[in-house]
Amino acid sequence: MSITVFIRYQIDPFKRDEFESYARRWLDIIPRCGGELIGYWLPDEGTNNIAFGLISFASLAAYESYRKDLRTDDAGRANFEMAQQGKFIVSEKRTFLAPVTAN
Repeated sequence: MSITVFIRYQIDPFKRDEFESYARRWLDIIPRCGGELIGYWLPDEGTNNIAFGLISFASLAAYESYRKDLRTDDAGRANFEMAQQGKFIVSEKRTFLAPVTAN
């Protein structure tokens, strides 16, 4: 059974470009650490401070292994540190989703 992690970010709308750089760095890091990146989305019209990310895994155990690998990955750690220093992420909420139907 697979799971998808739905990440809802509240971002500083005046630091949108910094968040976009942060999200683009994950394009290589996430697959290398074991996640299947579905994508990141930035606000375009309407609400200007909410962004989303979706990452799928074969199981919750695979997600836990990914989290461990992510913390030991040099580029992953650097991206986390850049986010902390840049303070462009105000808050982050994760929801774990299971598919109802399969493709």
